[in-house]
Amino acid sequence: MTRAPKILVFDSGLGGLTVLAEVARLRPDAALVYAADNAGFPYGALPPDLLLARVVAVIARLVARFEPDAVVIACNTASTLVLPALRGKFPATPFVGTVPAIKPAAELSRSRLVSVLATPATVARDYTHDLVRTYAAHCEVTLVGSAMLASLAEAFMQGEEVPDSAILAEIAPSFVESGESRTDCVVLACTHYPLLAGHFERLAPWKVAWVDPAPAIARQTDKVLRERQGFSAPEPQVPAVRHQAVFTGDAEPSAKLREALRARGLECVSVEPMPLVVA
Repeated sequence: MTRAPKILVFDSGLGGLTVLAEVARLRPDAALVYAADNAGFPYGALPPDLLLARVVAVIARLVARFEPDAVVIACNTASTLVLPALRGKFPATPFVGTVPAIKPAAELSRSRLVSVLATPATVARDYTHDLVRTYAAHCEVTLVGSAMLASLAEAFMQGEEVPDSAILAEIAPSFVESGESRTDCVVLACTHYPLLAGHFERLAPWKVAWVDPAPAIARQTDKVLRERQGFSAPEPQVPAVRHQAVFTGDAEPSAKLREALRARGLECVSVEPMPLVVA
């Protein structure tokens, strides 16, 4: 394949920007489309059947418009539910999902006290509990469902002031002491959370490894492009590629958000309203 690949990175809001950055670093030759389904945000508030129908309908529109060579579902809440349906409906399009990085955290932990910081929906998924049983049975795993962190990350990206006290209240349950041992690894099981990484490191009661799945997602995306779609590895020097972002809400992104998007290489930003109930 001689042309540049096109990659669609999809999330309910702005969290997938953390994945987009890693994909862009690994595939600088790719044309990237970032799709934020902010009309449906937060996904954790939607019943599973509505979430499934919503994501399939929106992805169908995006695939028809952009014809991507690969789609990254940069959302744990969606990935644990909708990937089988997406792969069944779009067999010619490879999908790369996002799952909690429990396996690498369990391998990294020395105290064997691991916390998984996620949305309540991801914490409740059988998929998440299966990962714990399969890869972290030798660890004491604390599942922490944060109801507010994703929204706080969205506010931060919009240029709003986010109180330290609000962030600390959400991450505090991740820090567990058991005898002489302490939590030493915290899995960031929502792509929004690394947007607040600087806050986490500053507010943490002690130093931990914050395990972000974004680099692994980027590596899998590159692998899919090469092995399934026939793209070669990018050349050492590639020409600059224009990237774009699309939002499904009906409001124009704020000036602060547009500035943040430009800093991530997303020069072209458009709004294509897709109401929550999509026919």
